[in-house]
Amino acid sequence: MLIHFQCILEMSIFLKGQTHMTDLYNRIVGQRSSFENLMLKVPGYRGYKEAMDRRAADRMMRDHIVKLLKEQMNHLVDVEKKILTAGGLSQASKTHEAKLKFQTFIDRVNTATPGYAGFFDAKKIGEEELDMLYKFDTALLAYTDKFKAAIDALETAAGESAALPGAISALEALGTEANSAYALRDNVLTGIS
Repeated sequence: MLIHFQCILEMSIFLKGQTHMTDLYNRIVGQRSSFENLMLKVPGYRGYKEAMDRRAADRMMRDHIVKLLKEQMNHLVDVEKKILTAGGLSQASKTHEAKLKFQTFIDRVNTATPGYAGFFDAKKIGEEELDMLYKFDTALLAYTDKFKAAIDALETAAGESAALPGAISALEALGTEANSAYALRDNVLTGIS
């Protein structure tokens, strides 16, 4: 429960200072053609087009985050090999658990519902919800840095048998926290608070 509260607190602090997604959205909107600008004058089209632009920015941001996280996963695989080579076979199951939580997080970000609601869908996702999803996805960038730091710490601890269990535990705890934070995004889509 403490991790969940801390995760929510960190996410809300991070969200307050975000401008990156706004910049990305503004860039997408700025690339509209003159035909699209004309179509924005058609009643009902503006809201549809803006929602589509937000969804495009949401997907682009998540693709970027997944790319960064996969780079860190590759680094983790290399670190895990170093640990095993240095005789850390006893830590193999613990590093596997940490890696599994990290991979779960990557998969969740990669396969996330994009915030799309079709015309006939029972539950519509409005602009307010899309903006919130947009902010959650932006906040996920913080986790790319956190995982990098945790994996770097694990690499440093690879040669120190006393420090290794703590570094593995920290990485596993980060995986749990990241997945809990991601569940908040799912709650926005399902309407659970």
